[in-house]
Amino acid sequence: MTRARRTANALAESYDPRLRACDQPGCLGEGMFRAPKARDRLQDYFWFCLAHVRAYNAAWDFYRGMSPGEIERQVRNDTVWQRPTWPLGPSGRRQRPEAVEIEDPFDIFGEGPGPRPTAESRMRDLPPEERDALAILDLAPDVTLEELKSRYKVLVKRHHPDANGGDRQAEERVKAINLAYSTLRKRLAA
Repeated sequence: MTRARRTANALAESYDPRLRACDQPGCLGEGMFRAPKARDRLQDYFWFCLAHVRAYNAAWDFYRGMSPGEIERQVRNDTVWQRPTWPLGPSGRRQRPEAVEIEDPFDIFGEGPGPRPTAESRMRDLPPEERDALAILDLAPDVTLEELKSRYKVLVKRHHPDANGGDRQAEERVKAINLAYSTLRKRLAA
């Protein structure tokens, strides 16, 4: 911080605008405003008075004399602050090991989205009590809370002991349905 201040102070002390004359021929005004001399000499300046720097800036065209291809290269070079860049892609990036599987649903790596997990693979990833609950209610692993509730109502009406003449097996089946419903409801509510 101190070094920057010293440099700025040294520049301020060495520059006194009253000592500069306007670089416009025939002008007797003070050269208080700087303007670059050319596109390839941006650190070399003309010093103008306010009226002449306004006229100079109005006529200044950085891209004058450049072809469209040169303009495009200049703009692209400016977007990366004149720093070198390297292409991304199969030859420009590190290859990832095949043993590591990375899920890429947005196709960031350009290899297309990975294989979608099947209902069977999602079922294997669940804890055993949730797998059993889904099997009892005959539901898929990606069930929503609304689907769960509607399936529960249908099964309870079908297997309720009062609807089956007091059958003990129907009573046991309703207990299993209630337990499965509460297990899945806890998972979906979390």
